[in-house]
Amino acid sequence: MAKLSKKRKAANAKVDPDKLYALEEAMALVKEVNTTKFDASVDLHLRLGLDPKKADQALRGTVTLPHGTGKTKRVLVLCTPDKEAEAKEAGADHVGLDEYVKKIQGGWTDIDVIIATPNVMAQVGRIGRILGPRGLMPNPKTGTVTPNVGQAVQDVKGGKIAFRVDKYGIIHSPVGRVSFSPDKLGENISELYGLLMKLKPSTVKGTYVKSVSVASSMSPGIKIDPRSIK
Repeated sequence: MAKLSKKRKAANAKVDPDKLYALEEAMALVKEVNTTKFDASVDLHLRLGLDPKKADQALRGTVTLPHGTGKTKRVLVLCTPDKEAEAKEAGADHVGLDEYVKKIQGGWTDIDVIIATPNVMAQVGRIGRILGPRGLMPNPKTGTVTPNVGQAVQDVKGGKIAFRVDKYGIIHSPVGRVSFSPDKLGENISELYGLLMKLKPSTVKGTYVKSVSVASSMSPGIKIDPRSIK
């Protein structure tokens, strides 16, 4: 077993593993126990009472965080020439089609989000086996397959993120950086949490939200009382 550093031991000592912290308190604490020298990501983990094997409970979607994630996403738009100017004006980092399909087939995936127009999905399908495992495959449900590429690029650059429940019924999502104020982190969490409440499948029985926790990179997890999330 790897030895814990003095900083990590000190951070662990500040967190009560059995306590449910109020959202505001948890946001202040996650900043306090951060042990990294860089501006670490703050991630939210929600365990939901879902059965992802059931089609209507395989929850996924998108949300625009009011304060973004603190990370500038690299966006590739796959489209025909008539849409290239629109994508570039909106701030896309890479725009094209055939040349990027070939680059991806050759192993290039130095991007965070791919947006595609519906009329090029046949070509995109050829690289689905590469994009799928990396979470890069464009999908209409996440707004990344659309003829309105300009708006889609602006949404992604403005803080729009995609989420999906994993096979264990957990949603993992970035909600900011440790440099964010506790208020901004809390507002981002409230936005995502509120949407998940609206998306609750009607077939879910019993407890919908089983646990909520937050952690920054390489820091201890902090449990949050769901009742404190407005």
